[in-house]
Amino acid sequence: MADLIWVYGDVVDGKISRATLEMLSKAAALGRAEVVLLGPAPDDAVHTLSAHGASKVYRSKDPVYRECLTLPAVETMATLIAAHRPRVVLFASSYGGRDVAAALSAKLDCGALTDVGDLALRDGALEATIPALGGSYQNTSTLSGQGTKLVLVRPKAFEIKPNEKSATVEEVPPPRDAAVLKIRVTERMTVTREGPQLEDSRVIVSGGRGLKGPERFAILQELAALLGGAVGATRAAVDAAWVPYALQIGQTGKTVKPDLYVACGISGAIQHLAGMKGSKTIVAINTDPEAPIFQVADLGVVGDVFKVVPQLIEELKKRKRG
Repeated sequence: MADLIWVYGDVVDGKISRATLEMLSKAAALGRAEVVLLGPAPDDAVHTLSAHGASKVYRSKDPVYRECLTLPAVETMATLIAAHRPRVVLFASSYGGRDVAAALSAKLDCGALTDVGDLALRDGALEATIPALGGSYQNTSTLSGQGTKLVLVRPKAFEIKPNEKSATVEEVPPPRDAAVLKIRVTERMTVTREGPQLEDSRVIVSGGRGLKGPERFAILQELAALLGGAVGATRAAVDAAWVPYALQIGQTGKTVKPDLYVACGISGAIQHLAGMKGSKTIVAINTDPEAPIFQVADLGVVGDVFKVVPQLIEELKKRKRG
């Protein structure tokens, strides 16, 4: 009998999140993949999950999971795990995923592996690969013994692979215990975003401390628009309040794997490399020929970003006009 692998489903911007589909593709490759989807979700959510390998979806549309933080989801997950005993539950390394996995680990008195980049089932144990030092090293951790294993997965760890199934749906009753309804969301703020999103963009133009100020990000936005890409930033640029946190790439920001990553005025601190080292092609522009970014770059330009980028923009415009 195939191992039962669960995925905790996330909804982002009204859609099943990319991370959920990545984990589901991996789960389907490891065994029988099932998804727990709690709270409001798009009408085609079950169809989307089914198309990516879900054999079953445990579903509750109750708004309590959106109106109350963490605890209702933890209570429901604990009940489902006790009833069905999946081998592994995969969570995205999102705010919600981390909160639920941490609280569930405490409730079930079991450990959890975090920041996992790959995993396999061998000889009755879960073996996980966890990148360290910005991906320079790969550590292997093993969870053995009885009970369900909890795993938090890095973004972009797995490829999304369509795998058409005919998923059944089991309706899940929401918890009504007042003890799990005590933490409520009182307000939500939406940050307006324009252009492609970092996580899905095939081209990213990113800026660091070398841009010297927020106004200089305008040339990166122009270059990104010409390339059909998105703008990113280092933690230094975010901490200086030059750009919002939503643009941060790195160990404490987002992990991206675009086809093309253009690093402008970025030295290449290991924390930043952890979030973009998997890019297919990396182009670095920096005045310092000894900058660490050049060690991972496929193409390096030693020069002033304020001279190089405008020339690149002009050349791209010429080609578009031609």
